[in-house]
Amino acid sequence: MQSQNRFFDDMARVAGGAASALSGVRDEIEARLRGQLERILAGMDLVSREEFEAVKAMAAKARAEQEDLQRRIAELEAGGKRSAAPRSVAARKKRVIP
Repeated sequence: MQSQNRFFDDMARVAGGAASALSGVRDEIEARLRGQLERILAGMDLVSREEFEAVKAMAAKARAEQEDLQRRIAELEAGGKRSAAPRSVAARKKRVIP
């Protein structure tokens, strides 16, 4: 009985050692893959999330300003057409001075 327990203990130690060795190999593979991926991404000329969000906010602000200016231009044109019509009619009538 003692020999079987010793055999199983040895097998458990070997399995534990293999598991820890595989864990180390896995960590090494992950580190190498992460490093390779970082090199690939660095060469792709990508922007960071912060830069993207800043440009996105600038574009949204510019779009809002453009829409506001278009609305103001439309109001001014509409107001100019209303006030321009009476002036042109008044300009056509000639006043006769006695």
